[in-house]
Amino acid sequence: MTDNKPETKKGSRRFWIATLAIGLPVWTITLYLAFQLGGHRLNLQALERNVQDVRAAMNADTVRQYHIQKTMKLMAGYNPSMPSDERYNIASEIYEMSIKYDNLDVDLLCATITHESAQTWRPDITSPAGAMGLMQVMPATGMFVAHYEGITWTSPHEVLLDPIYNVRIGTRYLSTMISLYGLEGGLAAYNGGERQAALWVAGGSERETLHPETLQYVPAVLKIYQKLGG
Repeated sequence: MTDNKPETKKGSRRFWIATLAIGLPVWTITLYLAFQLGGHRLNLQALERNVQDVRAAMNADTVRQYHIQKTMKLMAGYNPSMPSDERYNIASEIYEMSIKYDNLDVDLLCATITHESAQTWRPDITSPAGAMGLMQVMPATGMFVAHYEGITWTSPHEVLLDPIYNVRIGTRYLSTMISLYGLEGGLAAYNGGERQAALWVAGGSERETLHPETLQYVPAVLKIYQKLGG
């Protein structure tokens, strides 16, 4: 009887050598292609994300420029002597505040400023009661809100007659009032004080609760707001 074990071992070794000789290049190519394709997929995904980011940025800038141009046109109608660069800065700030506070929008802020400034859009306007600037902020309110806006309070004239500071302070205060009392209640609070608005809202919006000026103020602002597209 012949012993075939050595021959079997040799055959087995030849089989594995041949398998490795063929298999290694195949696996190497496969892995290389997998990495290459994977890299292309990653590159394509990154490219797609970049394209989406660019489109989003373009869309956001288009919306921003639309609102800025609309606000500048509105200002020019009421205050044609205001320099264009000042109009742009104010319009830009109004837009930024509408993004910062999600219960405000550009049209509502423009409606409020239009009414508060007696349809003049003059940054230096002051009421007989002492309210100042575009959004007619009282000095006591302005000093309080300026602290939370990170604005250094120097004097009412320096802060509240600065249109950018005035818009920042006024919008923050208006946003707070609306968050507490709703749109109409917030406008009532902005004009007639928080205590009056709280009583008005708690009493089911009974007309007798509000001062005559505030009774006219709320629908007047809302009418302008609606006209502007709000």
